Amino acid sequence: MAMGLLNKVRNHWRMAALALACLLGIATGISGSGVGLDRAIHQFGWSVRQHDASGEVHIVEIDARSIAAIDHWPWPRGHYARLVDHLREAGAASIAFDVDFSSPSAPAQDAALAAALARAGDKVVLPTFSQHAGTGAADWADSLPIAPLRDHAVLAAVTVQPDSDGFVRRMPVGTFTAGTPRPSLSAMVAGIGGAADSDFPIDFAIAPVSIPRHSFVDIGEGRFDPAAVRGKAVLIGATAVELGDRYAVPNHGVVPGVVIQALAAETLRRGVPRESGWQLPLVLALALGVLIVHARTRLRLAAALAVAPATLMGAGLALDGLLHWIFPLAPALVTIAVTGIAAVTMRLLAAARRRRLHDGETGLPNRHALRDALRSYAGEAVLAAHIADYEKLAAGLGAAATAELVKRVRDRVALVSQGSTIYRIEDRVLAWRCYDKADLEQRMATLRTAMLNPIDVAGRRVDVTIAIGLAEEAGADDRTIAHAGLAAAHALASGSGWHVHHADDGETVDRELSLLGELDEAVARGGIHVVYQPKLDLATDRIVSVEALVRWQHPTRGFMRPDLFIPLAERNDRIAGLTLHVLGQTIEDLRSWRAAGHVVTGAVNVSAKLLNSPEFIASLRTMVERSAVDPAWLTFEVTESAAMSDPEGAARALHSFREMGIAISMDDYGTGQSTLSYLKQLPLNELKIDRSFVQFAHQNRGDGVLVRSTVDLAHELGLKVVAEGVEDAECLAFLRGIGCDMVQGYFVSRPIGAADLKTLLAGRSLAA
Repeated sequence: MAMGLLNKVRNHWRMAALALACLLGIATGISGSGVGLDRAIHQFGWSVRQHDASGEVHIVEIDARSIAAIDHWPWPRGHYARLVDHLREAGAASIAFDVDFSSPSAPAQDAALAAALARAGDKVVLPTFSQHAGTGAADWADSLPIAPLRDHAVLAAVTVQPDSDGFVRRMPVGTFTAGTPRPSLSAMVAGIGGAADSDFPIDFAIAPVSIPRHSFVDIGEGRFDPAAVRGKAVLIGATAVELGDRYAVPNHGVVPGVVIQALAAETLRRGVPRESGWQLPLVLALALGVLIVHARTRLRLAAALAVAPATLMGAGLALDGLLHWIFPLAPALVTIAVTGIAAVTMRLLAAARRRRLHDGETGLPNRHALRDALRSYAGEAVLAAHIADYEKLAAGLGAAATAELVKRVRDRVALVSQGSTIYRIEDRVLAWRCYDKADLEQRMATLRTAMLNPIDVAGRRVDVTIAIGLAEEAGADDRTIAHAGLAAAHALASGSGWHVHHADDGETVDRELSLLGELDEAVARGGIHVVYQPKLDLATDRIVSVEALVRWQHPTRGFMRPDLFIPLAERNDRIAGLTLHVLGQTIEDLRSWRAAGHVVTGAVNVSAKLLNSPEFIASLRTMVERSAVDPAWLTFEVTESAAMSDPEGAARALHSFREMGIAISMDDYGTGQSTLSYLKQLPLNELKIDRSFVQFAHQNRGDGVLVRSTVDLAHELGLKVVAEGVEDAECLAFLRGIGCDMVQGYFVSRPIGAADLKTLLAGRSLAA
């Protein structure tokens, strides 16, 4: 049912995208707003199709050399007469002038030209053109050759009309001058007929430099090969810059007017270009748009987005180049663009939705997906599986193998999940809906039995333990998911392996939340106190350092053990503020003791959660710098398990502390899985051997061997060793005998306040 609904939604957006694209394409076509795009497409097409002229149209140019040779302007018309005679005698097919003969000159000169025209018969074409009637005039005046010349020549229009942007792109097929319909010069040269006031686009794919040219003075004086112009259409016009008859055209810059006439004639030699509307390309674009919106993969979508405009452009270029058939493509390309944007947008939204609903490491659906699933069908309950020792597994396996391990656990959970989808709601917690609670405990027992078998991952067999929690509530929502996870955590902590969420659990959560708020208030108002446990240097029998310990005397609950509120602060991201509070108090007390002449250092415990916190490190750096104390007065103690949970991250953080000058101590050494070879990678100054090994080391041979070997190997690595849990003189004597550097414990001193410590430092020296 869900897939059917999803398909309907997809079909609806596809239809909507195509409809919107079609409407915008039609609007572009009707409004003509795509003219700039079409011009750019045509220019690209001309560049792609660039080719030489046919060679059937020649230009006799009034160039700079001719002007220099005939140094009188305007030229006597006898020069034009000789030119006509020479071209006629050479066998030119037609002789067309783009030269103004609308004003009379010397009668003899006009007569000489008229006679030459008469000798040429109907081969000569003279120009007519329109020009402004005068400065400030809105009307146009038509100019014709003088009457004696008109009697022996054909008249054709040479008017050039640039577009609004100043570029010449079109020429007329025919036009009216002096009230008479006349062909254009280019149409006359090409032998094309057409209606007056109709025009056509010039094919600027033709290279102007490929049009054969001859200097006027050479033809006029007979210095040319007659065979070169025999049977050719000849155009005579100015190309000299000083004569000013020049226009901007696409693809070729600024060219003389006679060259534009030649390009127009070359265009018409293939026939008048056919210009059709934008509707047919739009239909093709919609067909291509269907392919775009139905592309199922990113690769296919990318291919469709590349192929669709290329197909349109290719078809347009082919029709123009092969059939002289021109279509406006801008509306079709707008349709393709809108369709493509819609398809990409929907794919990005789908990808964003997938990222929101799926775990990035494993690809499993996440908490958001489970919440959405509960809204559609809650089932009878929510079950959660909590993976034990997740941090230890992650430290040993690495990110990729850990993700694979989670999926292997998912596969085993799926065996008893009644076909329900398995969701990863936290890095260490999987959850799923329970459709039927019948035989539920038996299924969970089957799952726990299955988990007794090691999981093969990354070439290793890994033992994984899980604890199961269940939550059932009317109107299942985020609280149900949270309660299932809480029940699983309770099952893991209690060692039962299975727990059903009860109302009491919620009360416990409420109490913790209340306590958390009170902890914030205690930190803010100074209700948290710091006491210090001394460290005795066995070489000098003096107290050389202290460990800062936090204490909370609650106004109504009384003394709160650190193991009650510190884990709470860690779980709820309050540990940074608490640590900075303890650090600030320790710095103040160190300054006070130093002022009294007592040279001691202070150690502060740093939670594992802070080792990769840029915000904490920045705040710590600011606090130390503003305090103006020597960072060497400080030591940070981190637990062995904290360093092992993310070795690379821990190393980076500890190096940043060492760069500040702060010493690093590894606390509770021996309770984790690290080796001294691993410790070489960390910037440590000392090891603290856990009290569980120290307390009876003088009595228990195994503990004694471990402590002795640790001291020896640590010294080999250049580390000092601190032994915790010293409670009697015999233990102290044993540690002194094996070369331990420092000790702490009740035999040295219980944790005491700063004032009492100052008294102790002033009046007491301990010796075994």
